[in-house]
Amino acid sequence: MSVNENLKDHILDSIAEGVFTVDKNFKINFFNKAAERITGHYRNEVIGKFCKHVFQSEFCFSECPISVVLQTRKNIYDFESNIKNCVGQDKPIKLNAAVLYNEENEPTGGIISFRDISIFEEISINLQKQTQFQSMIGHSKSMQNIFSLIEEISDSDAPVFIHGESGTGKELVANAIQRTSNRSDFPYIKFNCSVFPSNLLASELFGHVKGAFTDAIKDRAGRFELADNGTIFLDEVAEMSLQTQVQLLRVLQEGTFERIGESLTRHTDVRIIAATNVNIKDALGRGIFREDLFYRLNVIPIEVPPLRNRIEDIVPLAKYFVNKFSLIYKKEITDVEENALELLSNYNWPGNVRELENAIEYAFVRTPKKNKIDLTKLPTSLLDNQSSTKKYFVTHIVSSDREKTDLIILLEKHRWNKTKAAKELGIGRTTLWRRMKELKIVE
Repeated sequence: MSVNENLKDHILDSIAEGVFTVDKNFKINFFNKAAERITGHYRNEVIGKFCKHVFQSEFCFSECPISVVLQTRKNIYDFESNIKNCVGQDKPIKLNAAVLYNEENEPTGGIISFRDISIFEEISINLQKQTQFQSMIGHSKSMQNIFSLIEEISDSDAPVFIHGESGTGKELVANAIQRTSNRSDFPYIKFNCSVFPSNLLASELFGHVKGAFTDAIKDRAGRFELADNGTIFLDEVAEMSLQTQVQLLRVLQEGTFERIGESLTRHTDVRIIAATNVNIKDALGRGIFREDLFYRLNVIPIEVPPLRNRIEDIVPLAKYFVNKFSLIYKKEITDVEENALELLSNYNWPGNVRELENAIEYAFVRTPKKNKIDLTKLPTSLLDNQSSTKKYFVTHIVSSDREKTDLIILLEKHRWNKTKAAKELGIGRTTLWRRMKELKIVE
């Protein structure tokens, strides 16, 4: 072994992620120390063995990530799977896969890096106890209506169409629908339609046979075959090409499809949940989303509201994320200061719940142990958003009784239009709403 090869092995042995490589026959030819620690297998025991016999993942025999990257020449990132450790116990992992090339740029095998995510599953179980409904938090009326609808459709196999801005939690809604359905014990396949180029999308969904195209080196089942009797979640469904939309429409109408390059008609029994963040009317008007497909998918429509329209949920969500990161980072921070909560409640959240989670994580890592998250630890994008106008409630209110009376008079003046009332006061609508709640003012 050369000096350079020794150095590479030393580097790979020093990282926390498990790493192994295989040749073109899928035999393991490198296995780092982290891979030994995660799996319990020793390097000298697995070198020369087929990787599927070592890891025994459910995807090893149907949709091997290394096989996929060798066929498509596209790397795979954050692919979730389960493997067997040395004593046969299931261990959840998240992996990345890439092709290895020689000096002539010819593929010689594959490389997999993976990490143990069992700790995150334990955290997820702990956090579920703090959520209101199937891992979701929603005190607002709009979210409560969604929770009720999910329970009402639990006996149905009808297609569901989830619409909402990016970051609102459409996948969480889909997960809740699947978990409460009659198909909860059957396969649940998630597929993002925007990830794959149009020429590979149909192959990923419906499969292909050997020789169907240049990189089709063997027969391969698609997502609809793998999801038979279960549920498939098609995220960003409006990003599909029109040709693939036609094929999807046939599955919805007849429950049939063909693999690419094959004339054999196959049947599948799958419940479809679709989601998108695009403007539906615009997509239909421009002809990039077929009307007949939309109406087939839109049997049970669910509109997930943006965070700015469910301000009652901001504070509970913020505290939930604090608890989440306290478990992940093993850091004793349990609350958020009132001034920070006020700022969070008055921010517009263009990135919705995902942006809120990122903001809390940013503040969390900056906050010393055993302290509360303070206003000054929040991202500058939020701090810069603060209004320079002095708050009405600080400068103009002498007593809560007088304030309550003045507010009611003002709201009556604007026929309880909170946006107009807040504008006259020179404050944000969320600040007005919070003060009304504190003063127990109801329409």
